[in-house]
Amino acid sequence: MTKRVLVVEDHEDNRQILRDLLGSAGFEIIEAENGEEAVTLAETGRPDVILMDIQLPVLDGYEATRRIKANPRSRSIPVIVVTSYALSGDEEKARLAGCDDYVSKPFSPRDLLAKIRRYV
Repeated sequence: MTKRVLVVEDHEDNRQILRDLLGSAGFEIIEAENGEEAVTLAETGRPDVILMDIQLPVLDGYEATRRIKANPRSRSIPVIVVTSYALSGDEEKARLAGCDDYVSKPFSPRDLLAKIRRYV
């Protein structure tokens, strides 16, 4: 069974990179361009894992993750932050919001795929 990944990223170039990487690894991809779409798709799109950017329009990745984890229908979906926010304390802030893992950009494709596979 193909595993579904929700990619939450507001930049088309970054979504294309993830689309290419995940597609070539056999994952099905659904996409959200902002945090509000992410919250909706986490419930309706039935992803197996979520790749969440932090700096997003409408709702940032922290708030989107808090809402996803507060919903009984989506709380068990692993959320991996994929962000250029790599300052001291950012990973802890992401984990406090409910994120399960953290990857800073630029990322190693091999390492990102290994993290995703750990959760699916």
